[in-house]
Amino acid sequence: MSPQQIALFADYNRWMNERLYEAAAGLTEAELAADRGAFFGSILGTLNHIAVADTVWMQRFAAHPPGFASLVEMAGLPSPRSLREPMAPDFAGLRAYRARLDALVLRWADELSPDHLAGSFSFARMSGERMTLRLGDVLLHFFNHQTHHRGQVSTLLSQLGIDIGVTDLLVKLPAVDA
Repeated sequence: MSPQQIALFADYNRWMNERLYEAAAGLTEAELAADRGAFFGSILGTLNHIAVADTVWMQRFAAHPPGFASLVEMAGLPSPRSLREPMAPDFAGLRAYRARLDALVLRWADELSPDHLAGSFSFARMSGERMTLRLGDVLLHFFNHQTHHRGQVSTLLSQLGIDIGVTDLLVKLPAVDA
């Protein structure tokens, strides 16, 4: 895992989040909140869960030495106590919160070095279990988790006849000379 790959994932996640929120913006609050049988129930519930998990991880990253300047703002964000805790009162608020998180992730990605990614990262899970893993590996989980749940939202939107278009990371990869 390289800093360039982390920056690519951060950009891809911002791009996909913008696309999902734009696609969902045409739905009513009732449609967004309707239980559709997903693990987090609704489109709104699933989008909220992604924001909750990202907040939890970003706060962990902010508490990790060496103290990344780009993550100072995380101290002012609410600390979720559960994976279903609402991060905003409505879809519009959640969309704004998501954009704020994505901007932080992009800025942080620019701060990461190969040494950061190869270094150890200690944290406590929400259950209290302590873990120490390589930061680069944890970031793979961080981005994969977002992708997993965005896939669920994409399916829920598709079931409502909303096509968000191409979702492949492939379209964000830089071309190389043959």
